[in-house]
Amino acid sequence: MTARGVQVADDAGDAEDAEELDVEEALALVNEGNGTGTGNGTAPHPAQAPHAPAARHRTTPWPQAREIAARAARAGARRAPVAVPLGAALGLALAAPLTALTDLPSFDTSAMDGWAVAGPGPWTVRDEGVLAGHDEPEPLTDGEAVRIATGARVPQDTTAVLRSEYGRTDTQGRLHALCEAGHGKDIRPRGQECRSGDQLLPLGTLVTPAVLGLAAAAGYDTLTVIPRPRVDVLVLGDELLTEGLPHGGRIRDALGPMLPPWLRALGAGDTTVRRIGDDAKALHRAITRSRAEVIVTTGGTAAGPVDHLHPTLRRIGAELLVDGVEVRPGHPMLLARTKEDQHLVGLPGNPLAAVSGLLTLADPLLRTLAAHPAPEPYTLPLREAVQGHPYDTRLVPVVLRGDHAVPLRYNGPAMLRGVAVADALAVVPPGGVRPDQEAELLDLPWAAAGIGVCFT
Repeated sequence: MTARGVQVADDAGDAEDAEELDVEEALALVNEGNGTGTGNGTAPHPAQAPHAPAARHRTTPWPQAREIAARAARAGARRAPVAVPLGAALGLALAAPLTALTDLPSFDTSAMDGWAVAGPGPWTVRDEGVLAGHDEPEPLTDGEAVRIATGARVPQDTTAVLRSEYGRTDTQGRLHALCEAGHGKDIRPRGQECRSGDQLLPLGTLVTPAVLGLAAAAGYDTLTVIPRPRVDVLVLGDELLTEGLPHGGRIRDALGPMLPPWLRALGAGDTTVRRIGDDAKALHRAITRSRAEVIVTTGGTAAGPVDHLHPTLRRIGAELLVDGVEVRPGHPMLLARTKEDQHLVGLPGNPLAAVSGLLTLADPLLRTLAAHPAPEPYTLPLREAVQGHPYDTRLVPVVLRGDHAVPLRYNGPAMLRGVAVADALAVVPPGGVRPDQEAELLDLPWAAAGIGVCFT
């Protein structure tokens, strides 16, 4: 087996970096040899490909892997809701329907600055005015008006509110309307928005800033929500540096800084990062002592001499739910159930391959645990052709330009330069995509609309 970081290995099904086989090389492997190539550049079916990786029987199709991750979260121990202050609820999902605790508005209020008037004009204007936040004012009698501010409680027997710009006073101080003040005009009647006991929002609604405002208006000080799952990130690899320039065969750790905010954007809560190195005993201790609901590891998902994740999972009796996915980059990713209420997502060590694992396994797992709604799938035509893998899905960084997605360069498994400016990843099926052909897109957290853009 080649050393970690080399792009091609003898057994592409087991070696972490063998899955990073260049697409053109993979096509050549499939088409070479015993005349099995189609002769027209079309890859044969996986079953007909004599050079397909020997371990392909272990791998899971990409769409099915995402379904398994979501189902695994639903099958775990039930997560207890918590009550949190309004200020702490942003980005969480409601664990109970939001029901109005009061009528909204709770009394008739003025929708405009002007005069509250009773009966037909002209009106005699009272000396004192009515301001918001004050007790109920004295009732009006026909032919009487009073200055009123927006949001103030309307006096009993008010016919309408006459806006400031629609009224004038004469030399005797009497108020005249410049246009008709119809009955109920510019008055917000009690219960116009809702009545006490009305359901305002269903269970599972994501708490946005507008939801916080509605909850406060409806009388809430706290909200009952699904808490975000705790996540422990274990960064593996003796070759990783945490500062300075690469040197002496060692490289900078890109995943330690990248994963916590990305995981929070997917629905994670408290996230810790520990650097384990290539130490089997330390990895075993870290996994068995973790109290997080999700453990995310980086690297070590293959079968090299310092890839300790599979042996450790076997040692602790973990259940492998996904062991390799038919996707490039990132196919040696894995998902395991380590306890009834704990799952482990094993990401490949190459940065873009790890991103692929995030979107394939961590995204549906965390969204389901946090009760966050999955984004609606959508497609756009690709402006340029994208070559496909012979038998696996490819995830390719793209930017959105008008009604097209434009594939980006620097999409190798160890590269972040492309995804750093990308809006989404295009899902490229085996065989590739032609120019102007539609492809499914996976939005990246910073490009997605709504609360998903929040990284805190």
